Amino acid sequence: MEYIYAALILNESDDEDITEENVTAVLEAAGVDVEESRVKALIAALEDVDIEEAVEQAAAVPAGGAAPAAGSDEGDAADADDDDEAEAADADDDDDEEEEASGEGLGQLFG
Repeated sequence: MEYIYAALILNESDDEDITEENVTAVLEAAGVDVEESRVKALIAALEDVDIEEAVEQAAAVPAGGAAPAAGSDEGDAADADDDDEAEAADADDDDDEEEEASGEGLGQLFG
């Protein structure tokens, strides 16, 4: 996260561009052991991103997402999705039990 924070600090300063050198300088000033590959990846990922727009969009969505109103179609759809996910999880559990019963699970490899 500190890499993203460094980019946000540089974005807010308006004096400095978000470059590898500037991100590295901010991180080093904060006492972070900088990994050059992570800095390069961050710069590449932010190449076509409008940070101001991304921050505005993130601020518009409450943490955890918006809860649909009771009785709304969205709420019904979400419940249906939850039911589908629960059924898929049950199916996965059944598959796991079959693997354990047949002795093909990872536990058999390690005793």
